[in-house]
Amino acid sequence: MNTAPSRQPSVLITGSGFGGIGLALELKRAGFEDFTILEKAHEVGGVWRENTYPGAGCDIPSPYYSFSFEPNPRWPARYSLQPEIHAYIKHMVAKYDLAPHIRFDSEVASAVFDQPRGLWHVETKNGDVHEAKVFVPALGQLSRPVWPDIPSRETFTGHSFHSARWDHDYDLRGKRVAVIGTGASAIQFVPHIQPQAAELTLFQRSAPYIVPKPDRQYAPWHHRLFQALPASQSLERLVFWATGEVSTFGLHGNKPIAKSIEWLAKSHLTKQVPDPALRAKLTPDYQIGCKRVLFASNYYPAVAQSNVTVETEQIAEITPSGVRTVDGIEHPADVIIYGTGFAATDFLGGLDVRGLDGRALSDAWSKGARAYLGLAVPGFPNLFCMYGPNTNLGAGSIVYMIERQARYIRQAVEHLSRPDVSYVDVRPEVEAEYDEEVQQRLTKSVWTMCASWYRQSDGRVSTNWPGLVSEYNRRTRKLDLADFRSVTSKAAAR
Repeated sequence: MNTAPSRQPSVLITGSGFGGIGLALELKRAGFEDFTILEKAHEVGGVWRENTYPGAGCDIPSPYYSFSFEPNPRWPARYSLQPEIHAYIKHMVAKYDLAPHIRFDSEVASAVFDQPRGLWHVETKNGDVHEAKVFVPALGQLSRPVWPDIPSRETFTGHSFHSARWDHDYDLRGKRVAVIGTGASAIQFVPHIQPQAAELTLFQRSAPYIVPKPDRQYAPWHHRLFQALPASQSLERLVFWATGEVSTFGLHGNKPIAKSIEWLAKSHLTKQVPDPALRAKLTPDYQIGCKRVLFASNYYPAVAQSNVTVETEQIAEITPSGVRTVDGIEHPADVIIYGTGFAATDFLGGLDVRGLDGRALSDAWSKGARAYLGLAVPGFPNLFCMYGPNTNLGAGSIVYMIERQARYIRQAVEHLSRPDVSYVDVRPEVEAEYDEEVQQRLTKSVWTMCASWYRQSDGRVSTNWPGLVSEYNRRTRKLDLADFRSVTSKAAAR
């Protein structure tokens, strides 16, 4: 463990998912203790606390979707489910004694930078006030559920809920179930609810590409091997890291790689769906990778069952008794489940953040969220985002990216330990040049070729990183102070 400077800048983190916990671990392991995590809920976990729908899990293998310094030799399967991932986060909190740093039921309402004092003044919705040298929003890109803008949605007299707010008290057995959306969440929960439903109607706007999920249960001998020989689990992590890097080339114009993945997906569909009419409905009509490629080996068999109907007509409205499509047909339903995803491009939700001269971050991001390395925004000193703009991945582990971001922010905290430094502010020209580069590279990617949650309504891709994770690792390895304007305490007070 490193020895931190005697002067420790205070750090305020919002959110206790992988991002917030990842930064807290980086600070703690470096010897910094003056940090606080504000969590809106009653326990940690972020997206892995919120999403408890049947079959909820990660499509990145667990040896890779975990902190590099804290492998878990007892993952029950290669692709772990929500309870195990949530338990891993809670284990990290307990092992590294992070609980004393967490304030639960503390949803942040506003954050204002006090320039003369070089401090962030943060207020929560319950009226508490916090001040800190460094402010780090770690709210994630997949934390705010989206309800679709469908006419008359409120008139439905049956039961309804969003997949991210699953109603476990509602019994689906024998019910007519309508599922709106066929994205990553629906792909996971549909196979689990299909056997319960009397009728299941899937309203699909566009068919996803689905590749087989190379999952396996880890046997006791795997656990003994991983524990006795950690390098064996590290090797599996390395294999999936390399697979993600190769796949990324396919997303950025390498046609042989893209065609190979497309062939895998279409072969999977052909093998599992023999009915040509259903297979036609489930065949994507866009270039692979433009929307998120999904992993599942049980979705197509579930959809092919006799009690399931895939409806591709556009929804016209919700009625009191079901869903009406544009062809005039009403599809009766007892319950509607909205698997309609998250507001991925709305990075800070309703959080009111104001930087130098009272400027609102919502104004700075009026044309789309942007930040240098996905971390720093000009005019908002000592503010660093975790899992910020253009740091999502089409292939690879977000936890890998989070570790790199935490390392970078920790270096900024170390610089702010100097008694003469009040704040650091990324230079506008540095951020502008970086954003221009990122957006230019993204125009050559597959993500610009169709509408998806990766893109804003104006077409700007504000979520995804345009390169390899190894490139991001290199570019964030060392905080370059030349990229920032360092303001001394005397200058800040003037």
